[in-house]
Amino acid sequence: MNAKNHFATPDETVQLLREVQSLRRVVRQAQKQCMDLWRPQVRRRDFLSSASNLAAYLGLRRHDLRHLQNRLANLGLSSLGRSEAHVLASLDAIIHILKIISGKSISPEKLTRASAAMAGAETFLKRHTNQLFGPQPAHRWARIMVTFPGEAADDYLFVRELVLRGMDCARINCAHDDAGSWQRMVEFVRQAEQETGRSCKILMDLAGPKLRTGPVTPGSPVIHLKPKRDLHGNLVQAASVILDGSGKPGRPAERDGLGQRTSARLAVNAEWQEVLRTGDTIRFSDARNRQREMVVRHRISCNEVMASCDDGAYLRPGIKLKLGHPKRGSSGHETVLGDIVAQAQPIILHLGDALQLTRAPVPGEPPGVDEDGNILIPAHISCIQPEVFRYLKPGHRVWIDDGRIGAVVDALNGEGALLRITQARVEGEKLHPEKGLNFPDSELDLPALTEKDLRDLDFVAAHADMVGYSFVQSAEDMERLIAELAVRGAGKIGIVAKIETRRGLRNLPEIIVRGAGWHPFGVMIARGDLAVEIGYARMAEIQEEILWLCEAAHVPVIWATQVLEGLVKQNFPSRAEMTDAAMAERAECVMLNKGPFVLDAIAVLDNVVEKMQAHQQKKTSQLRALHW
Repeated sequence: MNAKNHFATPDETVQLLREVQSLRRVVRQAQKQCMDLWRPQVRRRDFLSSASNLAAYLGLRRHDLRHLQNRLANLGLSSLGRSEAHVLASLDAIIHILKIISGKSISPEKLTRASAAMAGAETFLKRHTNQLFGPQPAHRWARIMVTFPGEAADDYLFVRELVLRGMDCARINCAHDDAGSWQRMVEFVRQAEQETGRSCKILMDLAGPKLRTGPVTPGSPVIHLKPKRDLHGNLVQAASVILDGSGKPGRPAERDGLGQRTSARLAVNAEWQEVLRTGDTIRFSDARNRQREMVVRHRISCNEVMASCDDGAYLRPGIKLKLGHPKRGSSGHETVLGDIVAQAQPIILHLGDALQLTRAPVPGEPPGVDEDGNILIPAHISCIQPEVFRYLKPGHRVWIDDGRIGAVVDALNGEGALLRITQARVEGEKLHPEKGLNFPDSELDLPALTEKDLRDLDFVAAHADMVGYSFVQSAEDMERLIAELAVRGAGKIGIVAKIETRRGLRNLPEIIVRGAGWHPFGVMIARGDLAVEIGYARMAEIQEEILWLCEAAHVPVIWATQVLEGLVKQNFPSRAEMTDAAMAERAECVMLNKGPFVLDAIAVLDNVVEKMQAHQQKKTSQLRALHW
């Protein structure tokens, strides 16, 4: 008989009651065993019941409950699918109702107590979220966090606009900038709070151990001017270039901290630059001996002039620039290009290539090849954290640059580890300096707090509302941070544990108990590094499990990494990104990265989260009236 059409007999109902009662006893025993270990670690008494519920949830999830859930659902009862926040109370409610169905008499007060316990447990998460992030915004539950670019230290109006648009928490990454910049960012946030009347907390993220590639040997000091053309070769946009007489070296076009593209700069003689006027033509022979010209568009400052070039050109130091038709005499007619900052030359890697990962901090270089292009010496690049080599073994996987490049350890040698590239596009992948390294098969036992972190912690303890703990992997790591905060008199600062490794994921319950047992506490799902560590195929499953575990502990979750990334960076979100942002509403905070369109992204996220919370609370669908 089909299960959904099967009506439970009285005997089956009694049997179901016994099974649920037995399950409750097992869960209660597991809860007690956990709490005997955890109770000494919980100093905050208001977290004690939350820790107890987490212990019960772990006991519950040790069992495969799917068959039991189906039978409960067929009776119209709770299937335990929403029991995270109140495990024992949910079991008690089911037991009481099964007793009534079985014809047993129970006191109505028992059902009332179970219902009250469930409702009370729901308030714990809200309380702990408010303790960490401050008061709830008026129109939505989930908070919005924004990562500050370095430019935020010099642009108060930008920070104020972020707060006005709906930023509830500003994230300052201690891996970038310095204490002076951080100080200005903090002051801007506090000023914006006063002027707008909106609360905005500050999270300062410790850098943690830098598992990154080292420097790469600089290439030739050349600037490539690249105008945009259509498919037919017609000019769409001329290349812009700034003629700079300040004495600073020239540099290619690049993106700033907001993700906006800046113009290339050429170092020129200051006196020559002063005589330039709008409309002047500047002729030159580029590095390939092609005749080119630039046109002066307008003056930016006393030292800077904006010019444009309709044709592609390669410029290097020493190239002569000549005014085409000087009308102001012969003085200043000609100048020579000054120094150019040499950019790191990327290392091109293809499937099957060898790559030497070195202990020594020597600049990386492409492979050495013979006249026929055969590789004589493999490419090499260093690992900034050389301690990792003691944990590597042949066959271990290595992911580079957020998983763009995959490799495997072929052998360990005196220089470090010889890798073989196992994942790369057909045309090859460019390996740049300062790119992330992940070792998912290696049990890295690195200190979560580096010497730099300890120095930065002095500033964080004095100015931030929360500290982000990068690469925390164990309860012992959490104890170390708590001890360091106590030394600095920051015993009430919030802690956000960033879960980004397999080991941190495995130890998450103990990390939560140690952290939340002493401080206001939250968990960040650092989906970038974590996805590389566990594999992208498992990321959807794992982020759900983290959400459930944190709900059981009544601690808030930050949904991070590439939320609305297309909108933030290019002003055009994908459909998948919009769906991801909608699902992020189940977390207590959603983080946006820095980018030129982050202000627009805040408005979109604010709207999406507000609408979604009318339809869903955690895993429960809210049956709002449909307007069909």
